[in-house]
Amino acid sequence: MNIFRSFFNIFSSDLAIDLGTANTLVYLRGKGVILSEPSVVALKRKDPNMSQILEVGSKAKGMEGVAPEGIVVIRPMKDGVIADFEIAQAMLRHFIRRCHHRWLFKPRIVVAVPSGITQVEKKAVKEAAEQAGASEVYLIEEPMAAAIGAGLPITEPVANMIVDIGGGTTEVAIIALSGIVYSKSVRIGGDKMNEAIIQYVRKKYNLLIGIRTAETVKHEIGSAYPSDKVESVEVRGVHTVSRLPVAVAIDSEEIRKSLKEQLDTIINTVKSALEQIPPELAADIVTRGIFLTGGGALLRRIDQLLREETQLPIHVAENPLMAVAVGSGKALETLDILREITIK
Repeated sequence: MNIFRSFFNIFSSDLAIDLGTANTLVYLRGKGVILSEPSVVALKRKDPNMSQILEVGSKAKGMEGVAPEGIVVIRPMKDGVIADFEIAQAMLRHFIRRCHHRWLFKPRIVVAVPSGITQVEKKAVKEAAEQAGASEVYLIEEPMAAAIGAGLPITEPVANMIVDIGGGTTEVAIIALSGIVYSKSVRIGGDKMNEAIIQYVRKKYNLLIGIRTAETVKHEIGSAYPSDKVESVEVRGVHTVSRLPVAVAIDSEEIRKSLKEQLDTIINTVKSALEQIPPELAADIVTRGIFLTGGGALLRRIDQLLREETQLPIHVAENPLMAVAVGSGKALETLDILREITIK
């Protein structure tokens, strides 16, 4: 059996997947992250019962808001879990085929999932991966994967506090001795922030803008904490009354205020976690602080906001966007750790 497994390992290209609401990242064992694409699929509707996949990933995302009649752009992931099983399966199959070329052996696949995932949602992820071509599927919780990817000593008897702000969820967890001491998942992330910007612009300026525009505004001038310098950007959209294309200037303070509700939820979730820390681990958090991962960690001055609210050291991971994928991949390459942290 050991000889066969060694032979299997030589000819199989095992994968770790961060199946995110906004982006999907794939880690190839021994190579690292080799794919990072938006979790978006473009379909051509031939008739009510038939659809043809046109594009997956960045090309599909480029069609959002501009696709002609008959082409539908779908995001099969919502709030960190599968919302459209068939489309998610097709998307996974597409990404796996791009990354795995040794079809004599199907790959083993590790998938990172939110810590608050239900049994039904776990089953959906496993089945989607299996039907997309996996021989075996292992699920690990996103905050655990993020902690590994951020280089935290998860196997040691010290507290590691991680806040992973993704597209669909924010995961807050305290990890020690390869286990999660406390975790809380809230369905707030980058997508809800984009929606908040869309709603703010519509309410204040009677202007309709799309998801791509909101995301661009967030990246360009979005922030979590006030700055001495106020920046502005021109936003184009359709006026709700005249239905004509118009442009307005929006500043960074407006965007910060539009994100307040989402940021308050994240802060309250972090504070709630801190209140649950066992006394033996509290000293570690005071000394080591909190580590931020996920795309939301790139929101400007979010570390300053959390530092002011918690009075603790705040560290942004070196590559927050890839932390979950890298951590899942490292677990894949260290089977002893993978067995310890796999969830059923």
